[in-house]
Amino acid sequence: MPADQGSFPAVRPRRLRRTPALRRSVAETHVRPAQLILPAFVREGADRPVPISSMPGVVQHSRETLRRTAAEAAEAGLGGIMLFGVPERKDATGSGAIDPDGILNLALADVRAEVGDELTVMADLCLDEFTDHGHCGVLAEDGTVDNDATLEVYAAMALAQVSAGAHVLGPSGMMDGQVGRIRAALDAAGHTDAAILAYSAKYASAFFGPFREAVDSSLTGDRKTYQQDPANGREGVREALLDVAEGADMVMVKPALAYLDVIAAVREAVDVPVAAYNISGEYAMVEGAAAHGWIDRDAAILETLTSIRRAGADLVLTYWALEAAQRLLPR
Repeated sequence: MPADQGSFPAVRPRRLRRTPALRRSVAETHVRPAQLILPAFVREGADRPVPISSMPGVVQHSRETLRRTAAEAAEAGLGGIMLFGVPERKDATGSGAIDPDGILNLALADVRAEVGDELTVMADLCLDEFTDHGHCGVLAEDGTVDNDATLEVYAAMALAQVSAGAHVLGPSGMMDGQVGRIRAALDAAGHTDAAILAYSAKYASAFFGPFREAVDSSLTGDRKTYQQDPANGREGVREALLDVAEGADMVMVKPALAYLDVIAAVREAVDVPVAAYNISGEYAMVEGAAAHGWIDRDAAILETLTSIRRAGADLVLTYWALEAAQRLLPR
């Protein structure tokens, strides 16, 4: 009966959900391999992958297995690979982050030699993996993180990473002014084409736990004096706007799932690409529940990635990136 003759219900949205083909054709949000970035860990001195117990399926790579993984990521059409180094030795200033022979810089050179420009090679630009105290910057005499002294180390680290082959630098330490200082150092050295993906809204999250194992963190205490308070959403937007003003080419929200509202707000506020990091604790929760048979693992992975994209992220860093691209997503 026509709607104007009193039929009820007059509006039937279920018509467009009847078949898989219909649902695909009207889907509002899509996840594609090129939108995914694979975080990867490389361990100095490793001759084989070292499993990370709190992140089933994720490993600390050897240099050789990292090269192979990068090649697979390029073949799968991923948007990039973000590298984190796990050094054998640490010190108070994180000197291994600047050393051309430090594990992260060697890994950047390895991966760039392997994939060239076929895969975007990204570098985590932070000191926490390299300091014996585990903080993201150098410490003042009173034990607090010295913001401005750290900026000078970040500038040197940026030059080392670009020289090693990084296309994109990811400053993640949440130091005030870090993007501007890094951009100035890059430009002064002639690296005007090197891009910055700023970790703009990075929260002091309980979900970082497994990552600490992944990088063999030496941290005691917490990072609440420089990472953001989980209670604050507007502050995340403010940080993103500051980073764009300082020269960030892209901005990041980290973590993703507990901060979907921040992703949406940042996406609305800036005119550069927005990334979100589907972090270790989020990964571990899904993997743990799936291992107990409590959830459908594949469906949960796709729903997780779709939710982050739906919130407004243009790019998603996720430990499922390669698997999703190879097995779960349309090419």
